[in-house]
Amino acid sequence: MIYDIQKASLLKRFSAFLLDFILLCVLTCGFAFLLSWVTGLDNYTKTLQTYYKQYEEKYNVDFDIATEDYEKLTEEEQQRYQDAYSAIFDENSDAYKAYRMSVTLPILITTISILLAYIILEFVIPLCLKNGQTVGKKVFSLGVVFNNSVKITNFALFARTILGKYTIETMFPVALIMLVIYQQMGIMSLILVGALFVLQLVLLIATKTNSFIHDILASTVVVDMQSQMIFNSTQELVAYKEELARQEAEKKEQ
Repeated sequence: MIYDIQKASLLKRFSAFLLDFILLCVLTCGFAFLLSWVTGLDNYTKTLQTYYKQYEEKYNVDFDIATEDYEKLTEEEQQRYQDAYSAIFDENSDAYKAYRMSVTLPILITTISILLAYIILEFVIPLCLKNGQTVGKKVFSLGVVFNNSVKITNFALFARTILGKYTIETMFPVALIMLVIYQQMGIMSLILVGALFVLQLVLLIATKTNSFIHDILASTVVVDMQSQMIFNSTQELVAYKEELARQEAEKKEQ
């Protein structure tokens, strides 16, 4: 066992990441399904579709019309569309309430589902397995320690998971993509997502420990558990170094 940092190989780290990512997706989908059922998301969606059909019949319009086809309509026909949309998006109408829930709930469900999956897979399980090990890291004999070989603390593990992995590396790009989907932002969102990806790649290549944002924030590094010595505290590390120095001094005196 060596007390210096024995960083894990990129192949092992990628293999562990792939396994953890699959588990994260499965658990996220499970939570999303459960929350959709609890909140009644399908009912709101069906209700909204029912209102759409009612207003299509009432105003003699087709909400699925393409933009180019809409522009070919007469002023009178376009006015009917405007009246129909105004009726649906009237803040006091039941149709608008169904629309608002159909838009808001998927965002909340996605956010909460990913958060719960991260808490379980990247915080609770590592607390049980010790040394920051997720399922993937356990399978491939990897661990997480501070940059000085000291055992990672629960607070650092929480910050690494919630602030680094969940907030910055996951929800930030997810939020930007949602803005594109709901047409709130355009190309700038995609540029920011690309910039985050490039930053992660640069950090992986440029840092001595091949670290991502979450490891830099928590001052941690992924190590090979088969060769890494881990200390329970900084005091234990200092005592070990002092003992090595004493032994080295004795050898020189002999």
